[in-house]
Amino acid sequence: MEHYYQKEIECAPYEQIRAWQNERLIKTVNHVYKNVPYYRELMIKKGVTPDDIKSVDDLKKLPFLTKSDLRDAYPYGLMGVDRSEAVRIQSTSGTTGKRVVAFYTQHDIDLWEDCCARAIAAAGGTKDDVVHVSYGYGLFTGGAGLHGGSHKIGSLTLPMSSGNTDRQIQFMCDLGSTILCCTPSYAAYLGETITERGLKDRIKLKAGIFGAEAWSQEMRRDIEKTLGIKAYDIYGLTEISGPGVAYECSAQTGMHINEDHFIAEIIDPVTEEVLPYGEKGELVFTCITKEAFPLIRYRTRDICVLTREPCSCGRTHVKMSKPMGRSDDMLIVKGVNVFPSQIETVLINKGYPANYQIVVDRVNNSDTIEVRVEMTPEMFSDTLGQISSREQELIEAMKSMLGIFVKVKLVAPKSIARSEGKAVRIIDNRKLY
Repeated sequence: MEHYYQKEIECAPYEQIRAWQNERLIKTVNHVYKNVPYYRELMIKKGVTPDDIKSVDDLKKLPFLTKSDLRDAYPYGLMGVDRSEAVRIQSTSGTTGKRVVAFYTQHDIDLWEDCCARAIAAAGGTKDDVVHVSYGYGLFTGGAGLHGGSHKIGSLTLPMSSGNTDRQIQFMCDLGSTILCCTPSYAAYLGETITERGLKDRIKLKAGIFGAEAWSQEMRRDIEKTLGIKAYDIYGLTEISGPGVAYECSAQTGMHINEDHFIAEIIDPVTEEVLPYGEKGELVFTCITKEAFPLIRYRTRDICVLTREPCSCGRTHVKMSKPMGRSDDMLIVKGVNVFPSQIETVLINKGYPANYQIVVDRVNNSDTIEVRVEMTPEMFSDTLGQISSREQELIEAMKSMLGIFVKVKLVAPKSIARSEGKAVRIIDNRKLY
């Protein structure tokens, strides 16, 4: 198959999508109630049984799951099949506590790879492409998901994993990589390095599929310019399956959610009320085709908007906006909600590289926030007075964007550690108190 464009699924009418969801939701709820005691107890506490779920309209009757539930049920408490039926485990980094683990049957992996294949096809991928996968392999879902999706397409797949930038660029040049899959921060680093080495004319990339961390539209444009590509967003969570839950098409007006596998809701994160299309709130997912780890009403904590506005690509599955922040991980500094994407927007608009760190501290019971920003080599040759003037300009721009004072410190080029996986953007020292 030259293109992995499943038109009968991806362009199905809404009535067909809803029919699939109704049937699969009922089946999944019965499966979970029977096989997952942890979630069955939550249902019993809420006074609901599988007989109460007759369509997607009844979804609101079911209890939510959160990351705390996943940690409480670690490791096997939310598993929906006998352990002998599972063939793989994937896991989050576990930087905020116990690792979150997810299990897969072979059927689960096949469907996950289908979703990733759709994402690659939507970015223009065919069997004639060379897909360069620089997401991490191992427990992280990024490498495995896009690797499997590339195989489904029939593309030549380079399982590069993260790291060893010299080898990445050598293979990119020698083997003619055409589609790059990695985190946006690493794509920016690759673009910066390729430009410095004067190798841009040897790069054959046409598209990039970037996810696993927040990135702004300004960063997208910077990557597209540096690498000479069209940059596509991809969304996923280890808990739900991994990358490929949603993906951008050529229209780039949001990410299409694979609604034949996942039901998406937007809720008010405080009241938990389900919100209509077009309203901003917390994204909630229900898995309706997974066997080993079928989470129901899982609160992602990502803030976004859903829309069913017709898409020029012809796909009919609901679209989600790029996440606008987190309902739990956003920084609250002096009572103000601060998202790294806001700071990144200011920096890129002012011509600074997308490599920075946000340091939050508490001094004399008062929060402080400092943004450390790398200068370009040209800026680094400025006088101390010019650097001070640049810092003041950024301070004023940050205050205009955020509404609070932010200390800005310009630092030497390449003095902030580069990331080959997820960028470490925030250092919150308040957690030490």
